[in-house]
Amino acid sequence: MKNLTQEEWRTQLVKDRSAVIIDARTKEECSSGIINKAIMIDFLQPDVFVNEIQKLDKSKNFYVYCRSGNRSGKACAMMDEMGFNETYNLLGGMNEWNSEKTNPI
Repeated sequence: MKNLTQEEWRTQLVKDRSAVIIDARTKEECSSGIINKAIMIDFLQPDVFVNEIQKLDKSKNFYVYCRSGNRSGKACAMMDEMGFNETYNLLGGMNEWNSEKTNPI
């Protein structure tokens, strides 16, 4: 896992053709908007989280965020232990995010 600032996150994400974005917040938290193209997988529902991430292609690079960066850091650590290629945690999470958001689907 690597912790990325918002600036590093945006710069790296634009260049990464193997990127998958995961929003680890609850459904209620996501209702205020998510980062464009993010997959919502609630980390606070451990069985659901593990089940859903096991369906993902481990060879991709995963950019994970939550409200503050705490849950997403734990999610990245879990994914690293499960053999995922690269995981990146957004420092400060959505509390610090000042770029475009989109409404969840």
